[in-house]
Amino acid sequence: MNTRVFTSPLFLGFDHLEQMIERAAKNSSDGYPPYNIEQLSPVSLRITLAVAGFTMDDLQITLEDNQLVIRGRQTDDGQGRVFLHRGIAARQFQRAFVIAEGIEVKGAWLDNGLLHVDLVRPVPQPVVKNIPISRGQSKTNVAPTRVVNGDSRDSQG
Repeated sequence: MNTRVFTSPLFLGFDHLEQMIERAAKNSSDGYPPYNIEQLSPVSLRITLAVAGFTMDDLQITLEDNQLVIRGRQTDDGQGRVFLHRGIAARQFQRAFVIAEGIEVKGAWLDNGLLHVDLVRPVPQPVVKNIPISRGQSKTNVAPTRVVNGDSRDSQG
């Protein structure tokens, strides 16, 4: 189902926003693995995913077009084991988060079955630039320029 949101001519150039909304909606349909998003401070966030049974080698984190993608694929090292009950999910997953522009990934770590990814939004420094004002010249005071053999020269010189 492809429902276009920004069909009005007033929304020209907002295609990237529509694509971000579609990606977010597509990725939110699967509930595995469960995750939390915490705001640690006004400029820092943490995404925590429950990845019990996954090792660091089973996990991959990438940043693709303002989208943080976390993938997990367990290697089948349970050969020879017989499970009477298997309640811990051991399936592969891909979880994606749309990241606003300007947010940076600070780092990630795995601790007690939880994968933590820290994000930070640096506070933008206000940019103040002085623009020099020069004395204006009237159009009658400017000497015309003429072109001689492809070389532009002032008509006075």
